Amino acid sequence: MAEDQQESTTSEQWLPSLITETPQEGFALAVTLSQKGVGTTQPDTSVRKGLRETYANDPDSLIAASQVIATHFQTVAAANDYWQEE
Repeated sequence: MAEDQQESTTSEQWLPSLITETPQEGFALAVTLSQKGVGTTQPDTSVRKGLRETYANDPDSLIAASQVIATHFQTVAAANDYWQEE
């Protein structure tokens, strides 16, 4: 990783843990993970905003976005032992 990229990643630490208090907080974290993934993949805000109208009205794109969120939620749920009390 380039030094400036590593510095940026360190200074912008936004994910201290996957642990959440409730499944609802876990779902919110899964959505955030998905949003961060999109922002990392396409860092140009104007490009993302320009594409929004296209994917917002495409059922296949919406289903794909839901699948990504579901995958992240599975990860968060596993990290939280599925919120089961011992």
